[in-house]
Amino acid sequence: MPTILVTGATDGIGRETARELVRRGATVIVHGRSREKAEAVRAELEAIKRGSTLAPALGDFASLASVRALGEELASRAERIDVLLNNAGVYMNEVVETEDGFEATFAVNHLAPFVLTHALLSKLRDGKAARIVNVSSVAHARGELDMKALGTAEGFDPYRAYAASKLANVLFTAELAERLGPGPVTVNALHPGVVSTKLLTEGFKTRGKDSVAEGAATSVLLALAPELEGVTGKYFAYEKETQPSATARDADLARTLYEKSCALAGVSGLPARR
Repeated sequence: MPTILVTGATDGIGRETARELVRRGATVIVHGRSREKAEAVRAELEAIKRGSTLAPALGDFASLASVRALGEELASRAERIDVLLNNAGVYMNEVVETEDGFEATFAVNHLAPFVLTHALLSKLRDGKAARIVNVSSVAHARGELDMKALGTAEGFDPYRAYAASKLANVLFTAELAERLGPGPVTVNALHPGVVSTKLLTEGFKTRGKDSVAEGAATSVLLALAPELEGVTGKYFAYEKETQPSATARDADLARTLYEKSCALAGVSGLPARR
């Protein structure tokens, strides 16, 4: 069974995803900002199945230096990583600027997984097959990206910032799949459902219709399902492949976002194939 890094695994959907992956026999690396919380979740997983976890991975997604350090630490570990599950995310009700000068929603939800993914690409390519799973949201369909103000708080609105970051997740998925091309590493995005996590109740001030188990189900599917081996560049919701928004299917926008993100985050990136 695969070794899976779950970012944002100390709470909400990420925590339940980690539990279900362990129940199904996977080995999980718990990522969190706090060592105390990460170790608590690791103990929880070990209670489900002894030997099901590796040392936690610590990193603050609001700091690109911290994300780079996390990537370097994971890349240097002896064990391989078969699945990178980019689950961590935030919803900010007010403007917060990160230490790198970016608006926090965009930094945490897009730039951090963008940097981490590239930092781990060589490790993911070490084995016969590997998967990258990006947790987006149905909110991506209402997202818009202003390339001239990308990463800034210009015209900030909480929902617009969140939707834009989730659109960026889907565009990144499509462009990375294109640049990787056919091969052992696949990348797909998903909408987890509408779940009453802290992000939803504190950010959106509402409650969801889906259980936390239902919210984890599509991530688990994309991480483990043998029938999805070789499937790449797709978007899933409620455990089924579906079509993302027209904007999320804009290949020119995806390419521009990728190149702009490389410049903003200081990532060399992969060459375009088209």
